[in-house]
Amino acid sequence: MGTILLIILVLALIGVLPTWNHSRNWGYAPVSITGILVLVLIFMLVTGRL
Repeated sequence: MGTILLIILVLALIGVLPTWNHSRNWGYAPVSITGILVLVLIFMLVTGRL
């Protein structure tokens, strides 16, 4: 379950990068929010809470 969530969040992180045409005007806010979620998930996986 945790691995699936990690893969989905990494794909979301790639999808919100401002280099894609659909997300150029968004800035870096979606990247930072998704990045924080990925870091929290990795921390939970390392500590064994997920």
